[in-house]
Amino acid sequence: MLFRVWTSRDDTPPESKTPVDRQEPKAAAPKIGLALGGGAARGWAHIGVLRALTAAGIVPDVIAGTSIGAVVGGAWAAGRLDVLEEWARAVTKRRVLGLLDFRIGGSGLIGGHRLYDLMHAHFGGVAIEDLDTRFAAIATEIGSGHEIWLTQGNLTDAIRASYALPGIFGPVKVAGRWLMDGALVNPIPVSPARALGARVVIAVNLNADIFGRGTVIQSLSVDADPPAEEPVIEDVPNRGIGRIFRLQRRVNRDVVGDIRGPGGITAVMVDAFNITQDRIARSRLAGDPPDLMVAPKLAPVGLFDFHRADEAIRLGQEATERALGEISEAVAALR
Repeated sequence: MLFRVWTSRDDTPPESKTPVDRQEPKAAAPKIGLALGGGAARGWAHIGVLRALTAAGIVPDVIAGTSIGAVVGGAWAAGRLDVLEEWARAVTKRRVLGLLDFRIGGSGLIGGHRLYDLMHAHFGGVAIEDLDTRFAAIATEIGSGHEIWLTQGNLTDAIRASYALPGIFGPVKVAGRWLMDGALVNPIPVSPARALGARVVIAVNLNADIFGRGTVIQSLSVDADPPAEEPVIEDVPNRGIGRIFRLQRRVNRDVVGDIRGPGGITAVMVDAFNITQDRIARSRLAGDPPDLMVAPKLAPVGLFDFHRADEAIRLGQEATERALGEISEAVAALR
């Protein structure tokens, strides 16, 4: 199905365009917008945010999501948040490994087909334009660097394009464009939420507690550090259950990393990506700040700790409950 995409640069003649703010609304004019940021496993906190908001009677009319924010936001908009939450709370380390279809060669370490099949089983052929909530999944076009807003077409394909982390998942072809993770251009999509009609935008920053204190170290000695201790490597048989342990150890080393060092190439690459994402988010938020910000304290939750959904959801809910007074005042001002 063809997607409608909005890019940061468009060659369409002005007279042929329909401005975003003149699109025909689905029912009533949207008022409350939610901008759900990227952050891998920390994104389970978005579930807690949505639970706390809806419990307080604050229901978003617009959701713009980047990466894991698109996953959770899309699930809520499609009425599948209960299913996603149940699955997330049941995730174990072994179950995560079962979804990682590693491959050699290609443009990503993980094929992503198993994860896609799982989402497709729950979302099926749901189209974004048929959702009751206005929704946009944010992606980045390879080559041009365009910021793409996926606002029509198959919901599962839009979500998959939005979380296609470079080097981990291969890019996704949508409407003739090769797309990857939207966090490269808009980690916390405030501007799409506002452009789609939201008068009050609530942003959820998953990385504020991790990178928020980043600064400049102006003087650092380059004296050599003492040699690091060599880790003890146990000999595990390369058969049966031993093969599973070998695979898990390799994933822990290359993907999750090691507290004694920078970790494997994948862990270093992902950490570099998240530092870049944080700096981009700061610039974007400075230029187009949200009306309200929710920043869960997610430092204890690692990027690949998908098995810690209970904790992340709780932290998201707690952060939102702390901000409910301010959010309620802003929403009341609309009425």
